[in-house]
Amino acid sequence: MKKIRQFFISGLLALLPLFATFYIIYYLFTFLDSFLGRYVQLITGKSIPGIGILAGIFLIFLAGFIVTNIIGAKLLNLAEGILKRIPLVTKIYFGVKQVLQAFSLQGKEIFRQVVLVEYPRKESYAVGFITGKCRGEIQEKTAKNLVNVFIPTTPNPTSGMLILVPEEEIIYLDMTVEEGLKLIISAGVVVPDCD
Repeated sequence: MKKIRQFFISGLLALLPLFATFYIIYYLFTFLDSFLGRYVQLITGKSIPGIGILAGIFLIFLAGFIVTNIIGAKLLNLAEGILKRIPLVTKIYFGVKQVLQAFSLQGKEIFRQVVLVEYPRKESYAVGFITGKCRGEIQEKTAKNLVNVFIPTTPNPTSGMLILVPEEEIIYLDMTVEEGLKLIISAGVVVPDCD
């Protein structure tokens, strides 16, 4: 009975992320196809399967083209200025925007360097990534120079926690960010060679 339960749980853990991924992709494509396809059908008078997806891709490219030129960027700033005045919308819109910007790598790397910090207690170390110097109110209210260190979770490095560490307590490592990510994703199995 114990073996049967173990097989069932192992199978469930293996298949659940796969099914969830396919379901989300299927739902997204179905939504795009039905939502945008309806408008294309009104214009053309024909129902063409998959046209909503193509229209969605076209709209994404069109939006990208518009917001990357000067006039489009000004219009986007104007629209965001209006959204800032709407109480609930501003929390949702700017919250989602900040999360997307944090993980989109727009021309710069999020993680600057791999470091070791004593965490969660003394003489116990965690691998982390420097994301920048601490600024603003937090830095003003502390006597030490703090550094933002992101401590990712294993095996999913997109989740984790931000800790603020005094600069003198950080141990800088020579490994690249890619090597640090491999170390974390593999739960310490893939260890970079020391030169």
